[in-house]
Amino acid sequence: MADVVLYEKEGPIGIVTVNRPEQRNSLNMAVFCALDKILDQIVADEAIRAVVVTGSGAAFVAGADIGELLGYDTKVGWAASRFQQSVFTKLEKMGKPAIAAINGFAMGGGLELALSCTFRIASSKAKLGFPELGLGIIPAFGGTERAVRTLGHARAAELILFRSIVDGETACRIGLVNVSVDPEQVMAKAKKWALNLASLSPVAVRLELELLHEDQSMTMEKGLALESALASLAVASKEAKELLGEFLSRGK
Repeated sequence: MADVVLYEKEGPIGIVTVNRPEQRNSLNMAVFCALDKILDQIVADEAIRAVVVTGSGAAFVAGADIGELLGYDTKVGWAASRFQQSVFTKLEKMGKPAIAAINGFAMGGGLELALSCTFRIASSKAKLGFPELGLGIIPAFGGTERAVRTLGHARAAELILFRSIVDGETACRIGLVNVSVDPEQVMAKAKKWALNLASLSPVAVRLELELLHEDQSMTMEKGLALESALASLAVASKEAKELLGEFLSRGK
């Protein structure tokens, strides 16, 4: 049986591919378990500086595996949701930037996966949305919280409650994705961004990602204090000393 999640390295980039094309890459527990293990590998591998997340075939991820959901009672559903949330949180907070290369449908859990990435690049023909309420369920992988933080309360409520389906260009206009490109350019653009990010000091990137994440839940004063603390760690790093010295020597 084929692996439900593929992982390959291209230099300093890790490429993670959800691989259930016959099911439009729908997310079941096997996918989450595989993704959890792959993320552990990525975190431990210092050679990997940035990650691209995508899906096999014509879809990014079309959503959760509905057949699996039908078997859940309250206890099993709660435990599953908490584990699934933890995997997406690991992706979000692993200290290395992740880029979602959205090559087709990113619905429900697929959009939740994309929102867990640092950046989102979508095909202009991609379809993104949260159809869950029309099925009597709600986003369960962190989608509501991340949608609100990405779009603001009013726009997130509209997207979720009205089950709006938007294309890549509209998703870019409302701030759901960073950029929309022609379908054949999605992976090339994602890899270009990943290489750009991989060229930076991994210490500085990790610290900045932590600051960006924590700033969402802090007061301005606490955010400034954390910024000073993390900046002091960055400026004392070996990478910073080398890069600052190179910059100074160029000016002489």
